[in-house]
Amino acid sequence: MSETQTVADRPSAVPPGGNGVDRFFKISARGSTFGREIRGGFATFFTMAYILVLNPIILGSAKDKFGHQLDAVQLTTATALVAAVMTIIMGVGGNLPLALAAGLGLNAVVAFQIAPLMSWDDAMGLIVLEGLLICVLVVTGLREAVMHAIPQPLKQAISVGIGLFIAFIGFVDAGFVSRIPDVANTTVPVQMGGTGTLAGWPVLVFCLGVLLTIGLLARKVKGAILISIVVMTIVAIIIDSAADIKSWGLTTPKVPDDVVASPDFGLIGHFSLFGAFGEAGAITVVLLIFTLVLSDFFDTMGTVVGISAEAGLLDEEGKVPGLGRVLLIDGAAAVAGGAASASSSTSYIESAAGVGEGARTGFANLVTGGLFACALFLTPLLTIVPLQAAAPALVAVGFLMMTQVKHIDWDKYEIAIPAFLTIAVMPFTYSITNGIGAGFLAYVLIKTVLGKAKEVHWLLWGASVLFLVYFAIDPIEQLFNVR
Repeated sequence: MSETQTVADRPSAVPPGGNGVDRFFKISARGSTFGREIRGGFATFFTMAYILVLNPIILGSAKDKFGHQLDAVQLTTATALVAAVMTIIMGVGGNLPLALAAGLGLNAVVAFQIAPLMSWDDAMGLIVLEGLLICVLVVTGLREAVMHAIPQPLKQAISVGIGLFIAFIGFVDAGFVSRIPDVANTTVPVQMGGTGTLAGWPVLVFCLGVLLTIGLLARKVKGAILISIVVMTIVAIIIDSAADIKSWGLTTPKVPDDVVASPDFGLIGHFSLFGAFGEAGAITVVLLIFTLVLSDFFDTMGTVVGISAEAGLLDEEGKVPGLGRVLLIDGAAAVAGGAASASSSTSYIESAAGVGEGARTGFANLVTGGLFACALFLTPLLTIVPLQAAAPALVAVGFLMMTQVKHIDWDKYEIAIPAFLTIAVMPFTYSITNGIGAGFLAYVLIKTVLGKAKEVHWLLWGASVLFLVYFAIDPIEQLFNVR
């Protein structure tokens, strides 16, 4: 937890007892209040509500092997339903301010790599199998054991890397940073704005939002992140009504004509558990499941550690409270996502926005999950927050998570180099999993080179071998001619 946040969030007096809800969620015991939990729940929802738009776009734009496409309205309903149910279950069962929804990256794999090889039902069946396999790893204790085997400095590096990663997400989503087209005569991969300069009202909204957020944080204003999101959404609505703006991106800040929309549950339960084996072959299916499991496994690990560290919930040994339950619920979320045809659901790093607002318990999840449940019927109203108004929260939280870099011993190369690679690779490759893999491999290599191989936990050796396969998945697929 950052020093700034510790001072800002420290309650003046912790109630000795509290009511039953307080005791169940340990709200006072963790130095939080109902107000902070509620603000945190709102902040988390608004920073990840984009998934209600983005997941249907990604899955709905792809065709399966037989040319079929999924219905966008049904996808929106499935996405909101799974997010609502699993976020609430995580809050009650895991007691962490950790929201869940359809995983970005994983849904792209499903849409553009898996679905073209089989039917949508078969593809979603693979997601269910992936989730079940993760649950088995949790029940056997293997997933939790791997997390406990990671050295504390690497856990801190994971948190810092995630901070930079989500800040970068904020800059990209808001249009402050963009990829330079391949046709451009330059080797520079990214640029400021869409053409090398900042232009347009939407980017201005983001910039003003960043300034407002950091100003409120500096003054330690309660609800700083949520206040910024609400204020800038109002500003965006006013600007959109007064100016001729071609596009805000995924969401447009317009007051909707219809507030209520009926949910369509038509996709729920449409999956085939083993149909993929007949359509794509056993080797292809095994490799696809392996890729999904490894990505989901370590994305979740990094997210859980990062969120728990920023919330100050890790114990003296760097362990997450109730980790077994948390990981089992996350695995069940993958199963639920596949069963609902919403793709694999997983823990969201945007939960850090809620932590930045002071959320420390699963009570915040009741708020976030409740809002997702409302989104089943109020999608037109709850999706008017443009990315430019929500993205400043990701930048601010990136700063808060970055402060943990001070705990890493940078003079000790055997941990400093793996920590650096973990931190750098995450934002540079746009992947939490890639950063963790780079850090693991570097840690094992350096320990071996220094003659300290015995100090490396055997689970880290095993994970590193898996990461070698993960990074070399393309030549392995070519070797077995699965493409």
